[in-house]
Amino acid sequence: MPELPEVETTRRGIATLMPQQVLRQCIVHQPKMRWPIPSDMNERVQNRTVLACERRGKYLLLRFEHGYQIIHLGMSGSLRSAPFEVERLKHDHVEWIFDQTRFLLHDPRRFGAVLWHDLRDGPILEHPLLAKLGVEPFSPEFNPDYLFQQLANRTASIKSILLAGRAVVGVGNIYASESLFKAAIDPTAPAKSLSYPQTIALHQAIVETLQQALDSGGSTLRDYQNATGEAGAYFDLYAQIYGKAGQPCPRCENPIQRLVQNQRATYFCAACQNVAL
Repeated sequence: MPELPEVETTRRGIATLMPQQVLRQCIVHQPKMRWPIPSDMNERVQNRTVLACERRGKYLLLRFEHGYQIIHLGMSGSLRSAPFEVERLKHDHVEWIFDQTRFLLHDPRRFGAVLWHDLRDGPILEHPLLAKLGVEPFSPEFNPDYLFQQLANRTASIKSILLAGRAVVGVGNIYASESLFKAAIDPTAPAKSLSYPQTIALHQAIVETLQQALDSGGSTLRDYQNATGEAGAYFDLYAQIYGKAGQPCPRCENPIQRLVQNQRATYFCAACQNVAL
């Protein structure tokens, strides 16, 4: 699914066009998404100014004076700008109409979401979908000391802990495999077993891997599109091991291997990452 680099790429794209613009209409063509889109969504935002385009984890946040639209791209969704004369596609489920531009949420699987949070109900970060998320990976709060504390006493595998998003957000399946390889850490190792030097290496690998994906436009899916409707620069073109089972490890040339953890594929080098098979 679109992960932090993809969502941040989308946020940057829409942030060049949306903020300080009046939203004339929010047209819901298909309300049956992961969670039903509120039936009065248009009434809540029509003729209101978008003050900012923000992000928390994998959620896009459109800030208005009185509340936020919370947007999730689901498994394969994209949010793109399109000229007014371009016909809506079959799976374009929501439209945002401005005076000079229009945005479309495309989501074939309908696992995405468009929700509303009224500021009378409290700060946006207290919303149930956001309240328990881990720190942002590029924030000052994410440092080796913090990560070491988060991993202490965690018996689950380090790969599972990274994917859960409670310690740090945005480390999706590809990025977790790549980061663990870069840090030479066994993906099946209990999180609490990592030493402090290993934690330092993992912290650095996570930041570097996500930054590389962000710099390239990032994509974990073949049909990912950025906010202009163009295909994203696929991160897997730069991946060292993800999706390369049987190919030689770029470090030691032993074959890259694959295993399934929590129904997600993990790619690793048994020699470099000291994995007991």
